[in-house]
Amino acid sequence: MSTQTERAYRHFHDQLEELTQRLLDMSRYAETAIDLAVDSLLERDPDQAYLVLAGDRALDELELEIERIAVSLLALQQPMARDLRFVLGAIRISADLERVGDHAVNIAECALRLYDEGARLLPQPEIAAMAHDSRRMLVDAIDSFVRSDAALGRDVCRRDDSVDDRHDTIVRHQVEQMRVDPSSISSGLQLLLVSRNLERVADLATNIAEDAVYLAEGRTIKHRANP
Repeated sequence: MSTQTERAYRHFHDQLEELTQRLLDMSRYAETAIDLAVDSLLERDPDQAYLVLAGDRALDELELEIERIAVSLLALQQPMARDLRFVLGAIRISADLERVGDHAVNIAECALRLYDEGARLLPQPEIAAMAHDSRRMLVDAIDSFVRSDAALGRDVCRRDDSVDDRHDTIVRHQVEQMRVDPSSISSGLQLLLVSRNLERVADLATNIAEDAVYLAEGRTIKHRANP
């Protein structure tokens, strides 16, 4: 291998490592945003909600950085096979993580509205459990992609049903609560929005996990009943 070829090879892999690191950075930002947003709700702490709102721009900037690196790799390095799947997957995942940040902002805004209203309706334990499950799915989904772990990716996909079931339970509980106590309608609607946003975080984690399976095996499992 010539010196020039070696340099090109090293540069290519340095860019791949940089892309991976930026993806991990973005994932940590998104996970932290979800944690802060849910904690602001459960602990009635507006300061944590404001941190989520203030930090949303960082996720947007990381998405743009990931796109820049990925486009450079595609245009100048022309990756093939698994490397090509990784670069294309990173672009999709950065968009998914940006949307996770948007859902964290939505939850934080719900928490602030509940705080401003002095809502007496406390979030039920199911909200905390749903937040835990959604966040764990997100962490494992990113891990499955970075490690090219198809088995973990499939496991994340299967866990989405459990989050959906929790969302359904919350909807039934809140609808019944609002029926018997009309004064709880305003706060109940905010909690329904929180639940819906957490359910969407789990859906986005599932998307990432599907990309992990595609990266590892070169086959898509999207829209399949039994991945």
